[in-house]
Amino acid sequence: MPRIQWVWALMGVFIISLQFRIWAGEGSFGQMKALQQQIDAQLAENHQLADRNSKLMAEVMDLKTGLQAVEEKARNQLGMVGSGETFFWVVSE
Repeated sequence: MPRIQWVWALMGVFIISLQFRIWAGEGSFGQMKALQQQIDAQLAENHQLADRNSKLMAEVMDLKTGLQAVEEKARNQLGMVGSGETFFWVVSE
């Protein structure tokens, strides 16, 4: 009879050790949740960066192909006035 008790005790220790690994050891539920949160954050950042890259690529292509974008940048940033245009400077009080 004592032999059966030792077997049950050994099985109990084995089950408890397996449960510990699931809840607190390497590869546990908590660790998996933290890793998933890191993955989600990285995917969101990648999405934002991809959007920014596509906008920059569109601007580069526009600057390479069309003169309207170059003219707009020159007007806004450098104060360009085209030929045949009159420049008016409105001064507020």
